[in-house]
Amino acid sequence: MKAIEIESKTDAGGNLKIDYKLAIPDRKVRVLILVDDVQYENQEEDQWMKSISKNPAFEFLDNPAEDIYSKKDGKPVND
Repeated sequence: MKAIEIESKTDAGGNLKIDYKLAIPDRKVRVLILVDDVQYENQEEDQWMKSISKNPAFEFLDNPAEDIYSKKDGKPVND
C-alpha cells in the first residue's frame, strides 16, 4: 500500500478540491484527511451531542426515576 500526502485548501464553502493525477484510472480510492484544528473538533462534538440528544434510544433518561444522583453525591475532582 502506498500513502500519498497532498497539500490543498478549502474554498469559502468548505469544499475540498484536490488537483492530483493518479496513474490508476477508473478505480475506487480512499482519501485520508487529518485536520488538526480545535474548532473543528468542537463542531464535531456539538454535532454528535445534537445527534444523540434526538436518538430515541436515550428517551428513558427523561424519566425522573433515572435521576438517582445529585451534586451532593461523590467527591469533587481536583486535578
